[in-house]
Amino acid sequence: MAIKGQERNLPKSDVNLSNDVGIVVIGRNEGERLELCLNSLVKQTDSLIIYVDSGSTDNSVNFAKSLGVYVEDLDTSIPFTMARGRNTGFQRLMSLKPELRYVQFIDGDCEVEPSWIANAVDFLQDRQDVSVVCGFRRERFPENSIYNTVINLEWQGCVGEISSCGGDAMYRTEIFQKSGGFNETMIAGEESELCLRLRRDGGIIWRVDEKMVIHDVALTKFFQWWTRAKRAGYAYAEGVAMHGSSQSRHFVRELISTMVYGLALPVLLIATVLLSALIPTLSLYAGLVALIIIVVYLKPFIGAFRLRIQLGNKMSHSLTYAFFCVIAKFSEALGALNYYINRMLGRGNRLIEYKEPT
Repeated sequence: MAIKGQERNLPKSDVNLSNDVGIVVIGRNEGERLELCLNSLVKQTDSLIIYVDSGSTDNSVNFAKSLGVYVEDLDTSIPFTMARGRNTGFQRLMSLKPELRYVQFIDGDCEVEPSWIANAVDFLQDRQDVSVVCGFRRERFPENSIYNTVINLEWQGCVGEISSCGGDAMYRTEIFQKSGGFNETMIAGEESELCLRLRRDGGIIWRVDEKMVIHDVALTKFFQWWTRAKRAGYAYAEGVAMHGSSQSRHFVRELISTMVYGLALPVLLIATVLLSALIPTLSLYAGLVALIIIVVYLKPFIGAFRLRIQLGNKMSHSLTYAFFCVIAKFSEALGALNYYINRMLGRGNRLIEYKEPT
């Protein structure tokens, strides 16, 4: 996997990237995004790389093989999930190199920053109490669409100990094995669920103030963004079903907010309008109630706006982000309802895909 003449960023510690670090990349029809991802990895490390493909119909598998990357094709008879892909890749890593100390998970639509692997290893060597380390994502083309801009803002966050990381992070292999890995039935929110279990066992999740990956969400249509938000609502409902009654109250706050602003208030508003149409004498009271409901939506808007301003975002970006936070409540509510309907009918989880193949 080495490239002649290519200088690599080596860890300051005595860790050998080739022998101690393994990398798992997951993808489905990522095309050029996957090419950037894999090239960014082979240029900075000799670590063993496993690419797990979820039924791609493009050239993803052939390209990965051309770089000498190990490829795992997921069984198409079993529903695809990102969690399943990561677990499969990890199992293949450990079968090839059971002595690996660290595993880096990467989504196939992310280009890894040149120094990330070595820097992550250095941090875990210095902080033996930390189980998982991640850095910051940034969007490749935040200016290409308003949706890309909003998602680029989403990646901002605090530095230090955090409650959960995203799909791109480096784990200690021993701790990951003991945890049982990601929950393969989950179509979203599997990272937060795993981090919850790790923290219950005393693990620490840490974000360092470093660039980690360049992400390409590639959202150009409202429906794509809407579907992505719907998936988040599905994850909230499932997270609450799994761990909501525990001391952590996993996703309880998020689900309550989603159901109040995305479902309860719209239903109340519609009922108020219909009532005023049926009973004209109540129209004044109905109008007052409708006005109050609309004003109530200012609460999440102002909260999101203030957060963005505190993080140093521009006024225009802060207003845009706050607006989409409110609109997302409606889609998230549909996602949560989708989860409950599936559960009531005994249907399994199905992927909610929002991206188009490159």
